Amino acid sequence: MGSFLFTGGRFLDVRSGVIKDGIELLVEGDRIKEVSDTPIKSASAQRVDLDGKVLMPGLIDAHIHIFLSEVNIQHLAGVPLTLLAAKAGVLMRDMLMRGFTSVRDTAGGDWGMQVASDTGLVDGPRLFISGMAISQTGGHGDFRQRTQTEIECACCSGLSYTTRIVDGVPDMIKAVRDELRKGANQIKIMVSGGVASQADPLDSLQFRLDEIAAAVEEAQHWGSYVCAHAYSAEAVKRAVGQGVRSIEHGNLMDQEAVDLMKEKGAFLVPTLVAYDAMKRRGRDFGLTDYSLAKNDVVLEAGLRSLDMCRKTGVPICYGSDLLGQLQDDQSREFLIRSEVMPAFEIIQSATIVNAKLLQREGELGELVPGAYADLLVVDGDPTKDLGLFQDQGAHLSAIMKGGRFYKNRLAA
Repeated sequence: MGSFLFTGGRFLDVRSGVIKDGIELLVEGDRIKEVSDTPIKSASAQRVDLDGKVLMPGLIDAHIHIFLSEVNIQHLAGVPLTLLAAKAGVLMRDMLMRGFTSVRDTAGGDWGMQVASDTGLVDGPRLFISGMAISQTGGHGDFRQRTQTEIECACCSGLSYTTRIVDGVPDMIKAVRDELRKGANQIKIMVSGGVASQADPLDSLQFRLDEIAAAVEEAQHWGSYVCAHAYSAEAVKRAVGQGVRSIEHGNLMDQEAVDLMKEKGAFLVPTLVAYDAMKRRGRDFGLTDYSLAKNDVVLEAGLRSLDMCRKTGVPICYGSDLLGQLQDDQSREFLIRSEVMPAFEIIQSATIVNAKLLQREGELGELVPGAYADLLVVDGDPTKDLGLFQDQGAHLSAIMKGGRFYKNRLAA
């Protein structure tokens, strides 16, 4: 890391929605030192000429899985943690090269991978971890086959490393405290059925209200929060009513559930690209007929739920939730949402809205003094062309995270 002065480009102000000319930006170390509409003086900074390209904050994806490296999650059984981590390193590097400088892992990502990214052992985004997601017996995170009674040891199976089974308030309290002890930035619980799981109906209601409330209380005591996997309106209302801060997916909500989210200040993290990708390519990678049938249900409803939340004023975050070989579709979420959202609002979802969700306002998601120097140089105006985020980062001339260039094809 050093000192860099960015000049000669266009500046995307993600709060106002305005592309500004004549803005210069000074990076010192891992932070932004100064942003000014007049020339910045620095004797030591390396000058970076943007040549008319757009400077913007690094993107944030609030729902990823670095350890779910298979579309058919059952294929992770018997995969050791060492191989899981090696594959995760590749997935993280690819995310960074698409312009995602921060990501929130919502099941499995751990303190070790977080440190590996922070210290440069792995080239990857800034990682916010949930540790092991928490599921009830028979819930969305219980991946045992029906013939199994025991859960395979996590040291021997990647499948067991991503979730833990909890039943009852005392066990929930212990599990949340344990994940926070291990470094979780937030807690993830499963409160409804899901697509990838093989034994639970999509509209099943999971965890009792007192179990959900216990998770929320323990997380709040730590200064953290709970995010919940939920599809149906009833599952969403049960979770948000007990203080869950963010709803992951939410495809099958009704207006009553949306209104409650607005009232409680809850966030929605839609993951529409996951269902689109599974519909197109899931069978090629072993997705079962049972999962594909459930996928069709949530795929059809996703845009309607997103549109209801937008019109009601629920904060909408950017998430992808892609599994394994489908993760190269991560940026396609921009295009899918554009059917019901303006481009600039989608960019806000992936920057300042996600920064607020992560409890990192002023540090991530915008280019302001004191924020981390996480930035992109885009070959055009993304507010007019979301295609600039496609093609695995091909239209990004530079990617910087924490003051370090991970990609730079700008002229010296």
